[in-house]
Amino acid sequence: MNEIFFLGGFLLLIAGILTLDLGVFNRHTHEVKLKEALGFTVLWVSLALLFFVFLRFFGHLIHDIQTQEQLDAINLNHRHGLKFLAESDFVQNLQLYRKQLSMEFITGYLIEYALSIDNIFVILMLFMSFKVDRQYHHRVLFWGIIGAVIMRFIFIFTLSALVHKFEWVLMMFGVILIYSAIKMFLNRNTEENVEEEEHRIVKTVSKYFRVTKNFIGEKFFAKIDGKRYITPLFLVLIIIEVSDVIFAVDSVPAIFSITKDSYIVFFSNIFAIIGLRSLFFLLSSIMKMFRFLKTGLSVLLAFVGVKMLLEFIIRIHISIQFSLIFILSILVLCILFSILIPEKTKQEEINNEKETDCEEPVINNNDMEKIY
Repeated sequence: MNEIFFLGGFLLLIAGILTLDLGVFNRHTHEVKLKEALGFTVLWVSLALLFFVFLRFFGHLIHDIQTQEQLDAINLNHRHGLKFLAESDFVQNLQLYRKQLSMEFITGYLIEYALSIDNIFVILMLFMSFKVDRQYHHRVLFWGIIGAVIMRFIFIFTLSALVHKFEWVLMMFGVILIYSAIKMFLNRNTEENVEEEEHRIVKTVSKYFRVTKNFIGEKFFAKIDGKRYITPLFLVLIIIEVSDVIFAVDSVPAIFSITKDSYIVFFSNIFAIIGLRSLFFLLSSIMKMFRFLKTGLSVLLAFVGVKMLLEFIIRIHISIQFSLIFILSILVLCILFSILIPEKTKQEEINNEKETDCEEPVINNNDMEKIY
């Protein structure tokens, strides 16, 4: 029962944060500039780090652990793999558990936040394809996040119930993650395009609902001649929600490779999601600079997929500390390589071709004899 109260309190906290965001910080529709996006990104990351500190010292409150017997049961049910000291050292064992819980949270948060960058590519492509005015981006993303929180809640706790009942589900998701990693790596340089009128969701929605041809400001719905219409802005919102569900099929199981505690999976997911908007505005203008980012994300997905399979098939456990260091190293390296080895512009490629064409041919002595 205490778990439900804790979860309810967490949801109220998130609802309060989002209400403050929409009702105070973003009451008026406007284009989010780089400085504002940077400020909010720092704010959301700081909140996640504060929650990490909370778990480090008070993580046992989630499951209201009062005795060593309860701690042993939680350790077994959520498969933390901790080796406790003697039962008389309950305080030290609890400290060990809280440390493990906080590490699982921050590693899961990092995975979700990193993989969210791939989702940003999709959202940016959608906004460009549907020609959504930049001042309406925040509104669409805000309501998209509300929907994402609800869908993640359902998906995570449903998947958690399946994992605890049918452990082989993790092996299946491990294979899916490795497949997704290979697919992402092979398509890392492919530019995706969306044909607005040919999109499957657009066709389906247009078949059953009346859709206006043009945007009507920031409105999702409009009443014309007494009839209710949905606007193209709402279509974009629907597509973003659907893409997030598809995206969750990769990202959520990836966190289950780190922890089997559904509450930690949910908390790490939500903190990453509420920071997605500011991260979108921060990265949207410089996205092309990170040319090796998709390569790094594909390695990350492959790592968690292999981790799942190793733990299920041959019972090899990769520690949280190693996972965190590996993930951070991959992200740092792909960013460094992107900065140190920038992609050549089309103009540079044209200039290189011209230089090659202008090079004088080398004529050896045999060729000279044939000429004369």
